[in-house]
Amino acid sequence: MPERKPRKDAARNRAAALAAADTLFTRCERPEEVTMADIAAAAGVGKGTLFRAFGDRTGLIRALYGARLQPIEDAVEEGPPPLGPASPPLQRVPALLDAVLCFKLDNRHLALALEETGTDSPYRTEHYERWHALLRDLLERIPGVADSDFAAHALLAATRADLVAHLAGEKRMPREELRDRLAKFTAGVLGASGEAGLRAGP
Repeated sequence: MPERKPRKDAARNRAAALAAADTLFTRCERPEEVTMADIAAAAGVGKGTLFRAFGDRTGLIRALYGARLQPIEDAVEEGPPPLGPASPPLQRVPALLDAVLCFKLDNRHLALALEETGTDSPYRTEHYERWHALLRDLLERIPGVADSDFAAHALLAATRADLVAHLAGEKRMPREELRDRLAKFTAGVLGASGEAGLRAGP
């Protein structure tokens, strides 16, 4: 019984740190401005608590990114069409990419922070490898799509956080225009039949 309190405290501190980091990344001008000291102060915990819970700033960013992405991953794994597994590839591929783009738009600074951690190639992260494998497998089922492996990389490149930040921030491209352009680009990769999947996402 005495061991339960530290576990509850650790879980509470972790939740407070993730909530504080979420708020700070949402409100910041640039993601690199958010430090572990800032997060600790906002969460009301010591810096040592953060390092014990997450290892370092990159570990905290990855944990927060994973928590924010979880609802989309759940919808992809077991949700209804167009994101869920029962949806045909021609509708599911555009919906998946639209969901990724919307996630990057809604979590722009957090996604950018993850890509800018510099500890490893962004193409070797668990999230990227999972999305790439899913898209590649779906593209293999669409007649006329050449080199599904490369095509999956090319489609995901259009949703990179730095590109999204450039277009939505510096270029001030409206959200709906970004979504429409991505849908048309995706349709081009899928071929003429890809027109049926234009903006299948919400």
